[in-house]
Amino acid sequence: MVIELLIWMYLIFFKFQFNLFKWLPLKQKITFIVSFSQNSLFIYEELKRRKVPLKIVFLCEPSCYEDVKERIDGDALLLKNQNVFKMAKGIYHLATSKFIIIDNYFAFLSTVKFKDEAQCIQLWHAAGAIKTFGFRDHSIKSRTNSANRRFTKVYQQFHKIVVGSDLMASIFMEAFKLTEDHIIRTGIPRTDFFYQIKEQEKRKKEWMHSHPFLKNKKVILYAPTFRDGNVKHFEKILDINYLYHSLGEEYVILIKLHPTVQEKLDFDYDLYKGFIYDFSYYKDVNDILLITDYLITDYSSIPYEFSLLGKPMIFYPFDLEQYEIERGLWGKYEDLVPGPVVFNTEQMVYVIKENKFDLNRVKEFSNIWNKYSEGYSSKNLVDYLCRKLD
Repeated sequence: MVIELLIWMYLIFFKFQFNLFKWLPLKQKITFIVSFSQNSLFIYEELKRRKVPLKIVFLCEPSCYEDVKERIDGDALLLKNQNVFKMAKGIYHLATSKFIIIDNYFAFLSTVKFKDEAQCIQLWHAAGAIKTFGFRDHSIKSRTNSANRRFTKVYQQFHKIVVGSDLMASIFMEAFKLTEDHIIRTGIPRTDFFYQIKEQEKRKKEWMHSHPFLKNKKVILYAPTFRDGNVKHFEKILDINYLYHSLGEEYVILIKLHPTVQEKLDFDYDLYKGFIYDFSYYKDVNDILLITDYLITDYSSIPYEFSLLGKPMIFYPFDLEQYEIERGLWGKYEDLVPGPVVFNTEQMVYVIKENKFDLNRVKEFSNIWNKYSEGYSSKNLVDYLCRKLD
């Protein structure tokens, strides 16, 4: 009840400010509301390259604020700010922008009504989906009625949704109860990177120079999905000692956990120095994917981008039964993923050592989920914006 009360107070303030600024005329302005920076930064670079006559503003969650601030030459503000005047400035930009591009669920959208000439575009932070979300998220059953009404209002604000595949379009329409005319099939902007061969080679050289311990090693990336900070004891998930004695001579393992999980993790990386490294706080996962030889994950969206590189993947849903009950999946797990499914560390090592991978399956997976992500998705989306400016 206390949380709902605080949310209600925040939303009342937001609604009052938005309605006040709504009396002002719309400007030739685009406001990005971001919790993950990559997609929006690719659009930003394309807008700047083409000198599109739009003022650009970023309203950022704390997780990506510093990254955005360093990489743009425009306005970057914290989305939630204890300074009332700075918060009001962000709301002003939201109320007076021609385009609003968002990458997640934001509760304040439930309180606003954009002008008819404005357009709110959902540029979702994932290129595909294994776990359910929106109206298909199993947690909807435990939400209060007011929370469910708020979710419904937020989804109704999405004028358009950007997709990279027909399958993801179907998922969005089901998850948000929207129709085909809400879909823009431009591809996912951040996947453009995987078609930029020269830039990839440059990044790989920089990585090997700054991370010499990766040289002459096969790189395994372990990147599980976010689990609300409830993964505390790492050694209960992976048998690091077994991995070390089985793979330590030829391989290194990079760990990419969500920062809020990493902060609570009870594990001493120094015990296996030279074999396992923590990369949880490294911002640009695309860089890590470039030098990764094997990806190990579970319900994360990383495989959709990684499949563009055509490399092996192992799927390790150690809590599959519980996860299916609490969150829900978009189908049978084994049918959703393009690689071997394992349930313990011994199986994981066996798959790697015996090379039990079908890369044709990875290619088919990529062809389905990246159908419209062909290397110029940023251009496609900016083309769409420019047409709306005419």
